[in-house]
Formats: sequence, C-alpha cells, structure tokens
Amino acid sequence: MEIAARRQELETRFTPWEPMALDARLDRCADRYADRPLVVTDDVTWTYAQVRDLSVRLADGLAALGIGPEHRVGILMTNYPEFVPAKFAAARTGAISVPLNFRYRREELAYVLRQSQCSVLITMTGFDGMDYLAMLDEIAPGWERGGGEALPDLRHVVVLSTDGRERDGAMTLDELAQLGDRNPGASAAGRRAPGDVGDMLYTSGTTGSPKGVLVTHDAVQRTAYGSALTRAFQDGRRVLFSLPCYHMFGYVEGLLATMLVGGAVVMQTGFDPGEYLRAIEQHRADDMLCVPTMTVALLEHPDRKRRDLSSLTALLSGAAPAPAWLYERCRDDLGVTEMTTGYGMTECGGAMTLTLPEDPIERHVTTVGRPKLAGAAGLPERGGALVEYAVADPATGARLADGEEGELISRGPTMMTAFWGKPEETAQTLRDGWVFSGDLGRITPDGYLQVTGRSKELYKSGGELVMPKEIEELLCAHDGISQAFAIGVPDDRWGEIGLVWIVRAPGATVTEEEVIALCKQRLARFKVPKHVLFASAEELPMTPTGKVQKFRLVTRAQERLSSPA
Repeated sequence: MEIAARRQELETRFTPWEPMALDARLDRCADRYADRPLVVTDDVTWTYAQVRDLSVRLADGLAALGIGPEHRVGILMTNYPEFVPAKFAAARTGAISVPLNFRYRREELAYVLRQSQCSVLITMTGFDGMDYLAMLDEIAPGWERGGGEALPDLRHVVVLSTDGRERDGAMTLDELAQLGDRNPGASAAGRRAPGDVGDMLYTSGTTGSPKGVLVTHDAVQRTAYGSALTRAFQDGRRVLFSLPCYHMFGYVEGLLATMLVGGAVVMQTGFDPGEYLRAIEQHRADDMLCVPTMTVALLEHPDRKRRDLSSLTALLSGAAPAPAWLYERCRDDLGVTEMTTGYGMTECGGAMTLTLPEDPIERHVTTVGRPKLAGAAGLPERGGALVEYAVADPATGARLADGEEGELISRGPTMMTAFWGKPEETAQTLRDGWVFSGDLGRITPDGYLQVTGRSKELYKSGGELVMPKEIEELLCAHDGISQAFAIGVPDDRWGEIGLVWIVRAPGATVTEEEVIALCKQRLARFKVPKHVLFASAEELPMTPTGKVQKFRLVTRAQERLSSPA
C-alpha cells in the first residue's frame, strides 16, 4: 500500500480522536488484536491479551499495597518485557508512573527517588555492571521494609531478578502479580481521566538537578499517533529498538505508536550492532529506531552482508543530525526506503516534528522536519498539525517573524502541565500557553524547522541530554581543579561529544585520566566527557563582564582536537 493510502486509512480510523487513559488504550488494542504479538524478544513473545492480563494482575497487586491516584510508581528497568505490563499497571491504578534512567549513579538515583516522592519502586536487581540492590542499600538501608528517613515516601520495593539474585524481605514481581490474583478488581477504583497526569519523565535541566516533566495520558498518545500518521504506519508494523523506554524515544515512538496499528515492539536491552542485525532477520522487523552513531555501527558491521534484512523498510533517525551519506547508505546497503528524522523535547510531549518518509534526502539533512501530521488529534486551526511552532527573541520573549533566527517556542495539546515540585522552572518554561525550548532555530517558508543552536548550555550525546553544570560542580569540588567548563563538541558519529576544559588549581598536577575516572565513578555513562583539555585562567575567552564565552571554548576545542598531536 502506498504511503498516501496508508495515511488515509489511519486518519479514517482515528477520526474523531477519542481521548482515553493509557490502560484503556491497552484494553482497546487487546480487544482488537488479542492474539497478535505486542512484545517480542529472543526469550518470550507476549500477545496483546497477555500483556493486558499481566498488567491487570500487577495493578491489583499494587492497589492491594495501597497504591492509588495520589501516588507515584517508579520503574527502574531497561527494555525487559516486564517493563510494558508494569508501565500499564501503574496507569491502571491511577498512579503516576516514573520511569527512571537505569544509568543513574547512586547520588542521581537518590535525588530522583526523593524528589519524585515515589511510593513504590519496581527495580531490576542488576544490569550491565550496575548493582541496584547495593545502591539502594547505600541510599536507604533497610529499604526492604520501606525507605526510612532517607526516602520517607517510599513504602515498597518490588524486585525483578535479572541476574539470578533476590533479596530476603523484598517482594518479587511474580509475588506482586500473585497478590493481585488474591485481590481481583482492587485497582478498578483508580481509573483516571485522559487529561490526568499519567507520566513523570525526568529530563536534565539548567539548575543543577533533573526535572520531572508531567504529561497526561492523552498527550503521549496524541504524540504517538502523530508519529504513526506522519510515518504512514501499515497494519502490524514491527519496530526494533534498544533506546530505553524511560525516554520518550523508546516509549512513544516505539511502544505507543506501534500499538495503534496492532504492531509489535522488538525490544533490546542494549545496543549491539550484530544483535540488531540478527534480530531484524530473526524477528522480521520492518522498522527501527536509531541515533546516527548506531546506524553507522550497523553499516560497518561485518554481519550486515550475511543477514537477511529484506523485511526492513523504515528508519527513524533521531537525537542528532545525520549527514547525507548516512541516509544514502541506509538506502543502498540496508534497503531502507522510508527514512525520517525529527525534533522535540520531553516538555512538549516528545518528538513534535518529523520529516516525511517521501521527502528528499536533502530535507532530512538540512531540517528536523515539520510539525507532525495528527489529523483529528492535532490542532484544527493548523490543519491537524500536532503542534504550532514560532520563534521568539531569546532575551525578551517577543515574537519574531518566520525565517528569523530565535528561540523555538511551541504550543499544542501534548505539552507538559508542569515540572514536578518546581514552580519557578515551570514558569520559565511555560509562558502564556507556549513552551520555551531554549533551542535556537528558524522556520523555513515551507514550514520545516532548522535547529541552529542552544540558548541554554545543554548538549546531547548519544541521544541523551547532558547538563554541564552537574559535571562542572562535581569537578570543581576536586582539590586539584580551580575551574571546569563542560561543553558539547560537534561529532560526525555522535552528533555531539562531551568535552571539559580544566583550569588546574595552583601547583596541582591533576591529569586527564584522573578527571575521567572521577566522572565515571560519580556520573551516568552518557555524561562522562570523552575529552579533557587544560588551559590557564588567562587563556579563557571572557566577556567584558567576566563571563566565560562557551561558544568560543567549543571553537577552540575543535581546533585543538583537529591539530596533530
């Protein structure tokens, strides 16, 4: 079926748009696609009906523990199959789900658990060298009986054994489901309205700590439908991804969008190019979600030529710009005929723009797409676009004309309601019904967006936003470091890579190896800078008022890195 015909079929099916809670959407899909696979891994395949039934059992178990609409349920889990029913179970109780970044180190995890006021944490025992039970022991000793003084809101921890370990006194996920079996219907009273908050998704901020973005049940579904419609999903689309479901990319572009067409998600717990290629062949994936560095690794892997990739037709490349040659090689070497890229932020509800799969490669390279097509789920005054974009003066907030460069601002039915517990930050981001992104860009005459920079200092590495202030504060606490400035430097493979400029304390001899080791010890992996450069205080580029000009540090870093050793 041609792209236009697929879009027309989807638009007809979802007109009018019917808002519903997340658990109701799962129920609707399970009624329609009961025996179709929803979650596919090498070890298990779960149908829509099986995921729904397990989510009901887990929800009834949570309700029996006293969890309801006034609570928050943390989920610390990579893309194991259990994430999906656990996520919908939280929705079914009426609680707000808080998917957590499983790369958090102890201090980061402790902060988010305290700040979100989670009543329940569903956690895996370990993954990729991370020991979550040990971290909890350090954060809140005796957590098996509750969070104590360290985490006063935490009542229960539910454990999924991912490495053969369990913990005496801690409820397992199977035991939670069994508790639900003994309390059938316990979660029925917790049903929420579509406009109620369903998710708290943490994103990096500029104030030194992550912020919990509150989004409604309906908002994430509209974003997902915008993806399915813009990308012209066919019935039963099968999407492969390792991008984590705590992030909008995996959660919305993968899981929720796929559900709307009765498709399946082929989830991987981490990225390995050989495993990606094998999974495409074994599970007949026809779509995959990647960031550019992942795509490069797939193209360079020796298994590419010996695997049957004939099922693969589509690719969504996000998080960073990709060069034209990458799209050309995806077409020529992977057989991908429908490629898209996009742009968005958690505060807006995820990706708000996408290029069209029928767009020429030049448009994928020079823009980040146009507002998603959303039909009846979008803005009627904008022809069904999911969102309206404008540009504003970064200093005054005054609106600028399309075509001028300014701060990108947006409004639409998917934007956040607030940052949890942060009224000042909320007021800075949400102004008069618009989300102020902190990103610089322009709107082209044909309605596509071009992102030109960031007015804030966040940078993105491997698809994850990194907060420079957090790195700088960590390093400046070191006796041998006088000043530290973390920046993102453009990189062909990663989009951006982290780099830190260091001014040593007088007489100190701190080395690059020491700086990297400290970061690895205290920060999530994606935040660890890949390069360290040293300078004297006199060499730092300054404004007349004494502020360091970070954009000049970026230029100098590029020059230094490109110079022969």
